[in-house]
Amino acid sequence: MKRSYYIFNPGRLSRRDDTLKLTPIDSAGDASGAARYLPVETVESLYVFGSLDANSAAMNFLGKKHVPVHFFDYYEHYTGSFQPKDYLLAGKMQIEQTRAYLTKKKRLHLARMFVAASAHNLLRNLRYYANRGHDTRAQIDLIEEYRTGIEGVTAVDELMGVEGNCRQTYYDSWDAFLRDGWRMGGRSRRPPGNEVNALVSFGNSLCYAACLDQLYHTQLNPTISFLHEPGFRRYSLALDLAEIFKPVLVDRLIFRMLNKLELQTKHFEYVGGGCFLKETGRKLYVRAWDERLGQTIKVKGLSKPVSYKRLIRLEAYKIQKFILGIDAAYKAYKAY
Repeated sequence: MKRSYYIFNPGRLSRRDDTLKLTPIDSAGDASGAARYLPVETVESLYVFGSLDANSAAMNFLGKKHVPVHFFDYYEHYTGSFQPKDYLLAGKMQIEQTRAYLTKKKRLHLARMFVAASAHNLLRNLRYYANRGHDTRAQIDLIEEYRTGIEGVTAVDELMGVEGNCRQTYYDSWDAFLRDGWRMGGRSRRPPGNEVNALVSFGNSLCYAACLDQLYHTQLNPTISFLHEPGFRRYSLALDLAEIFKPVLVDRLIFRMLNKLELQTKHFEYVGGGCFLKETGRKLYVRAWDERLGQTIKVKGLSKPVSYKRLIRLEAYKIQKFILGIDAAYKAYKAY
């Protein structure tokens, strides 16, 4: 069974026969501990949070084995990925995906479904806490109002505005149900202004990378998106997919870890005017994140439970089928 590996400490990555060798190094670049060997057949992807030295032999090996590497800086920002050569790329898929982007009706349909599913999943989280006596009714009503207008929106940039309004209203409700001592206090980015914002930024980065991982195993081109405008240096289709799954994967995990005190103030630090997770906090969150991705659930229309990681890929397959005309419509995943 393949799995993701998360690298926090400085190290040197090299190839040893058909195995990846990871050697801890000190600040001078010298070996400072016993090497760890990772059979490449067990590695699905690498997430790098510390300094990593790697030679061309190691990167060529990772490329041939279709293992992507995602990099994060000291402040937990996603900075980029090493993506192996697309092994499933198909000319027909590329043509049809580009045509879907250029065809207003198709692009709007996909963008509407992304925003509608995101709003539904946000509301599901808020209703969970409303049913337990927390005051989220005003935000629920406002998001419901925004949601009713999605079908009538005729421009993608307006849909982005609807999504932004829903998300901001949703964040405004967090202080009502987070345990005493934790406050969102409004969304702040680059740098995050407090512990809750630090978790949101870090979790969203991990969700984006997870969506990119799963897109790699489809015929879709991750640079051609439908809700977010394609850019010069980003895999914007992963941003589209992440809108669906952030409420389900990132936010619920944050609520659990803060309300159950799995994370505490000692796991954060203030640096350069912003708040960030310490290494101990990152490790705790990443461990819980990996477990969350592996958790299996029942999904309507599927005969057996699937993991959340698999669910992201199945969502990409649904987009693919709609673009190719196999399915007449696309319905994004909504949590129940």
